[in-house]
Amino acid sequence: MRRNALSPLLLAITLAGASSAATAGNMIFCSEGSPAGFDPGQYTTGTDFDAAAETVFNRLTQFERGGTTVEPGLAEKWTISDDARVYTFHLRAGVKFHSTDYFKPSRDFNADDVMFTFERMLKADHPFRTAYPSEFPYFTDMGMDANIAKLEKVDAMTVRFTLNTVDAAFIQNLAMSFASIHSAEYADQLLKAGKASDINTKPIGTGPFVFGRYQKDAQIRFKGNKDYWKAGDVKLDNLIFAINTDASVRYQKLKTGECQATLNPRPADLAAMKADPNLKVIEQPGFNLGYIAYNVTHAPLDKLEVRQALDMAVNKDAIIEAVYQGAGQKAVNSLPPTQWSYDPNVQDAGYNPAKAMELLKAAGIAEGTEITLWAMPVQRPYNPNAKLMAEMLQADWAKVGIKAKIVTYEWGEYIKRAKAGEHDAMLIGWTGDNGDPDNWLGVLYSCDAVDGNNFAKWCNAEFDQLIKDGKRLTDKEQRSALYMKAQHVLKSQVPITPIAHSTVNQPVRLSVDDFKVSPFGLNSFYGVDNK
Repeated sequence: MRRNALSPLLLAITLAGASSAATAGNMIFCSEGSPAGFDPGQYTTGTDFDAAAETVFNRLTQFERGGTTVEPGLAEKWTISDDARVYTFHLRAGVKFHSTDYFKPSRDFNADDVMFTFERMLKADHPFRTAYPSEFPYFTDMGMDANIAKLEKVDAMTVRFTLNTVDAAFIQNLAMSFASIHSAEYADQLLKAGKASDINTKPIGTGPFVFGRYQKDAQIRFKGNKDYWKAGDVKLDNLIFAINTDASVRYQKLKTGECQATLNPRPADLAAMKADPNLKVIEQPGFNLGYIAYNVTHAPLDKLEVRQALDMAVNKDAIIEAVYQGAGQKAVNSLPPTQWSYDPNVQDAGYNPAKAMELLKAAGIAEGTEITLWAMPVQRPYNPNAKLMAEMLQADWAKVGIKAKIVTYEWGEYIKRAKAGEHDAMLIGWTGDNGDPDNWLGVLYSCDAVDGNNFAKWCNAEFDQLIKDGKRLTDKEQRSALYMKAQHVLKSQVPITPIAHSTVNQPVRLSVDDFKVSPFGLNSFYGVDNK
């Protein structure tokens, strides 16, 4: 049924039949899941960011295509005070917001839009947030809500942030998806109409693509933004996300030309993809981690010995062979080895079912004790087959007397329920967002992130102090020393079991020109053409 859902769309933009690619200037991306919404500040997953932040929106700063270097975005330049606490951004003139059937801007982008975007995240009593109650997990997970002491409109094209303490990654953080800039004028229109929630379903930004229509579990349609401020970055007239959670179906659509790019292929399909003369597979080391998170607020996972036992019972080698099929590297630490400050001295306890059983017995855990094990419904760069991994973990833990019930939900629901702490153990992962260690240690494991991406719900005072101290320093060596200590604290407390870092394989058709693989696991189509 989903395969046929695109037929009217293909006709509408004069795409050819299944044997050929989209016409030049049009592109279909076979994506893996439905976004939970189109207001990037509310979300944390690549599925959500691809569908909005990478298409509809811009940020004050941005990462170069395919790299980690920060460059000017909606701010054409900025200055930083000598004490590294005051950031003054000079905004780009002449940038236009999108014009759609639901909004016609009367002015260009200016400081009011930056003020609205960040004040809404900063102030729980902000009028728009009162009308449309929202949480901003990334913003709070990184402690930005507490660290931004003052936000000022200096003039129509200048804004100033003053921080309470030094944040060495502040410029990189502002380039991340959650910091996408909204139109204050559009927000005012929604507020007056009593439709504030439309900001999450009918987005307006300054980005390279204009939102058209969304059909859940089927498609998202965008038009190329012909008024885009960065000349030459918009080469596509139409961009369509064709949504299908099944990697094998996505591969078949790519082969037949029903789409020109996809993501997260099954490892079993890679050899055939690479041999297909009509396809190219872009390969690069993954800046990612797939892991098990143990909810330490749920018995019996609140006991360290139980977490240690479950960790020791995991046969990582077997999982990597079966699930990653040669495209994965065993993980032992809480961040990838390509991240600066990674400590290679952190070591696994090792696969030891006998010792695991001893630990469980000593902790008073009866044989046959049940827990839930949540498995993702989608393929992600860090986990190409969560269902199979869950089944293998279920078998591993059964050998030491723990009965795991596998649970799954639609992706948006999965994340929502996990943030609420409904799970016992869960499969999840992360692809780095900005190249800074805090994006791992702070966002995934800190006390600030317990209601966000810290799915272990683990809060450790010693660990937290180390990473907060590290974030306040600008010297890289001093920061690394603190982050290395923090990695050992985390490893000793076992809130997670790291499984693997995967190789990223990005398949596209030969007609696709200048697609860049993001080190942050995002899919961007500005600068991309289909010839």
